[in-house]
Amino acid sequence: MSEVRRCPMAEFPRRDGCKTVIGVIHLQPLPGTPFHRDGTLEETVDIAVRSAVALEHGGADGCLIQTADRVYSVADESDSARTIAMGLVTDAVVRATGDGFQVGVQMMRNAVSASLAVAKVCGGSFVRIGAMVGMTLSPHGMVTPDPLRFMEYRRKISAQHIAVVADVDSMHFSWFGGGKTTAEVAKAARIAGADAVSLCHADDDVTLHMIDSVRAIAPHVPVVLAGGTHHGNAARLLAAADGAFVGSCLEREGWGTEIDAARVDAYMDIVRGIRR
Repeated sequence: MSEVRRCPMAEFPRRDGCKTVIGVIHLQPLPGTPFHRDGTLEETVDIAVRSAVALEHGGADGCLIQTADRVYSVADESDSARTIAMGLVTDAVVRATGDGFQVGVQMMRNAVSASLAVAKVCGGSFVRIGAMVGMTLSPHGMVTPDPLRFMEYRRKISAQHIAVVADVDSMHFSWFGGGKTTAEVAKAARIAGADAVSLCHADDDVTLHMIDSVRAIAPHVPVVLAGGTHHGNAARLLAAADGAFVGSCLEREGWGTEIDAARVDAYMDIVRGIRR
């Protein structure tokens, strides 16, 4: 078991005034899922490790290890083989990176308990949750979270030090049926135990408006961009947010491929120019 040695995401915003950048490592389908190709797990682990090292060398603050299994259960559950495989990937990444590099876990669609367990056992620092409060309709069915059960499990395994970042308006979550603003969802997630919230929209102006609305109703909630940033808009969006999950623009051959250190370095040059 890896030792816990990570700084919690709850420390947003950083005291040095810089923004926190977390690169997203998209895994190939894992064992225990329909589209896994037998014999590819070792390659998946190796690519994840190389991507994490590229992020660290490029100056990013950490990584989010995210499953990309193509089809998912909408329940808070995970096949045993899938969970163990995610643990192997996470442990390898933790061992390959330094103490200050944050490692997060997200097992899609909403296998939040398994994500938390992997982070706890393997030395991660945070989990990202696609749906923490309220229901959201996904391509695989309705996702119905149970924040009470999740928080009880967090206490049961003594994982309170594992920070929780909850999507409140993004490609993974949209409050089903309407009736709640992004800011109201963020406040509800915070009350339920989230340490930070993540959001984004395809329109940059809408994203900025969403951030402003959260600041107005829940000023102490750290706001992380859930996606949608690239080298062209990072300066504008990160000037308003506390951090960002960054994926495709850092990957060598597009979504789902290995992360390129040069692209990370170029992105971080932009981020270093931003001051709160």
